[in-house]
Amino acid sequence: MKELLIVWHSRTGAAQQLAEAAELGALQTAAALEHADTFRVRRLPAQDTQGVDLLAADGMVFCAPENLGSLSGEMKAFFDRSYYAVLDRVAGRPYGMAVSAGTDGHGAARQIERICTGWRLKLISPALIACTGAQTPEAILAPKELAPQARTSAEELGGLLAATLLLGAGSA
Repeated sequence: MKELLIVWHSRTGAAQQLAEAAELGALQTAAALEHADTFRVRRLPAQDTQGVDLLAADGMVFCAPENLGSLSGEMKAFFDRSYYAVLDRVAGRPYGMAVSAGTDGHGAARQIERICTGWRLKLISPALIACTGAQTPEAILAPKELAPQARTSAEELGGLLAATLLLGAGSA
């Protein structure tokens, strides 16, 4: 059984929608490859995710918002809490990331990539950055609805992770 772990944090719904779309894409790919019975996805909120969840996973997707040019606090707390518990124990596993942001997203993506480089994970696709265009305090804090292209890109990311795991290209 191969397992993809999707860890997410969201305050306005955008990063959660990215995580849900990645899960859908992964499950659809597993079904298309006729591996639905040997593949599972676990989608967990960052605050509920521990090192043991990372150790059980064959691959990961991290979905988070960018806040003030960097990774959201709850997602950073997940990485802080889990980092040393899995250091040198997850090397070589494939991962992807999706970041929701107003207009940039690259600061959060760089933080995730630096952490995952320390874990020696294998990035399988450039960061997916879904920009909402929110610029005012009201727009930034408002619930979000992702654009169809962002959803499609997140589904493709999940599908790529599933295919990587199921076809053996990303195994540790």
